[in-house]
Amino acid sequence: MERTILKSWADCAANLVAVAAGRAAADLVIKGGQWVNVHTREVLPDHDIAIADGRIAYVGPDASHCIGTDTTVIEAKGRFMIPGLCDAHMHIESGMLTPAEFARAVIPHGTTTMFTDPHEIANVLGLEGVRMMHDEALMQPINIFTQMPSCAPSAPGLETTGYEITPEDVAEAMQWPGIIGLGEMMNFPGVVNADPKMLAEIAAAQVAGKTVGGHYASPDLGPAFHAYAAGGPADDHEGTCEADAIARVRQGMRSMMRLGSAWYDVETQITAVTEKGLDPRNFILCTDDCHSGTLVNDGHMNRVVRHAIDCGCDPLVALQMATINTATHFGLERELGSITPGRRADVILTSDLKTLPIEHVIARGQTVARDGKCLVDCPHYDWPDTARQTVHMGRDRTADDFIVPAPEGANRVTVNVIGVVENQAPTKALKAELNVKDGRVQMDREADICQIALVERHRALGTTTNAFVSGFGYAGNMAMASTVAHDSHHMIVVGTNREDMALAANRLSAVGGGVTVYKDGKELALVELPIAGLMSDQPATDVAAKAQKMVEAMQACGCTLNNAYMQHSLLALVVIPELRISDLGLVDVTKFEMTDVIQADT
Repeated sequence: MERTILKSWADCAANLVAVAAGRAAADLVIKGGQWVNVHTREVLPDHDIAIADGRIAYVGPDASHCIGTDTTVIEAKGRFMIPGLCDAHMHIESGMLTPAEFARAVIPHGTTTMFTDPHEIANVLGLEGVRMMHDEALMQPINIFTQMPSCAPSAPGLETTGYEITPEDVAEAMQWPGIIGLGEMMNFPGVVNADPKMLAEIAAAQVAGKTVGGHYASPDLGPAFHAYAAGGPADDHEGTCEADAIARVRQGMRSMMRLGSAWYDVETQITAVTEKGLDPRNFILCTDDCHSGTLVNDGHMNRVVRHAIDCGCDPLVALQMATINTATHFGLERELGSITPGRRADVILTSDLKTLPIEHVIARGQTVARDGKCLVDCPHYDWPDTARQTVHMGRDRTADDFIVPAPEGANRVTVNVIGVVENQAPTKALKAELNVKDGRVQMDREADICQIALVERHRALGTTTNAFVSGFGYAGNMAMASTVAHDSHHMIVVGTNREDMALAANRLSAVGGGVTVYKDGKELALVELPIAGLMSDQPATDVAAKAQKMVEAMQACGCTLNNAYMQHSLLALVVIPELRISDLGLVDVTKFEMTDVIQADT
């Protein structure tokens, strides 16, 4: 099926009016469905939808006056007609897929609009990488809007990225056709302290009339939170409890509640609506980060909506949170998010509003999926070699690169340990007593304390920083390495054996990036991610199959955490408390300062 270019409302307004009046024929009519109106939160049976030029011309009890000899008619047969689902905040790179393959994966799940923040590739390739993502997004048969990344590095002075994003970059990108706003402002201490660079980026977005994304990853709801709200972010997705959600909407922000592959923050926050009775139009559902396996096996925004309903949310309210609320937030209420005249004709036919089977998906007036199968082409961008050759370690690593030297004469030391928390982005700052042997600090497998390293891969400096991590449950000799290392995207290596850690790091250097798991000197799994070391341009099913082998390999090494790969990939995210690793060392994110791996004697 050939994809048609969507006309603006102005270009097809006369035809829409003519179709609605019966003077011209519609391209497509959906007959006899139950119209789910997200503006009024009601279900209206026995309604028809007439579509022309990829937009909705008429919604009413009888569209027979819109049908001509060339009009395609779809019989809804009493099914619910709901708007295409919108993901308000997400990172395509987290699916290990390019925009084209991500679109192909989510279209059968009813996602017809995404608001994406490509700050992962911005850290690796800068503004040029963002442009590549933006350009491929505009090629797709669904709506993919791009938020210009705001923070590369996410925490200046605490990490080194491949490129830095400047206020000038932000101002330039605001002129691009697919840019909808400023990506999540992760440097919340910078905003709280009125950092001129951060405020200049926010101002550039505000002047352009764009929406500013928020990221306040702190439990402190005192003056610091109020200062952040005053700094301009219009939404926030980092809330983890009811108090977080309430605080945000009371300050005029939208509360974005996420259900990704590893983040389960809907159930703990949606009670602000279901129990406290706050106005649901200020709450939005999103995924943030979804692994390719989740997309293939569990779904996308349809999964989030179902989960919200299972948490006690009224189905119509949950649908509002994934359609019209999102569109309104980004200033697109007249363009999408509902089944009403003038809007893009993004419609889902489903036989049940609670279990939400996605039976027929229409985007921009075209059938794009039916019964779980994508029926439309998703064109690929021609990614250049500069985007495919981004792993520059400088030299191969050896086991000696992963040694943590102990203070002279020490037999035992107290170390700071990154504590992984299942299903949550924050970590815990733990302490442990570790033995010293031959002047080297030893891991403690029985206490589930293994080693973590960050291998520099942007400037070929040949450096490695080492620390300790707990919570994965690894046993035996193993290592796992990934060039997906939010947000600086160097290379994270976690292991119980230094020789395996070196093998894993060198393997990723050889293949140009990805994820690998080694056990006893042998590779158990490999997911190649040749584009920026973050993405594959292979189909989601292929990537998901390799990712499943990675999960199985992690389990074979003793890890039982839910979606532990996501936890692994976030261990360098130096804007989420409490403890992280960067190319500069160990970071105390509660204080936003460097801290020692080995605690000094007091």
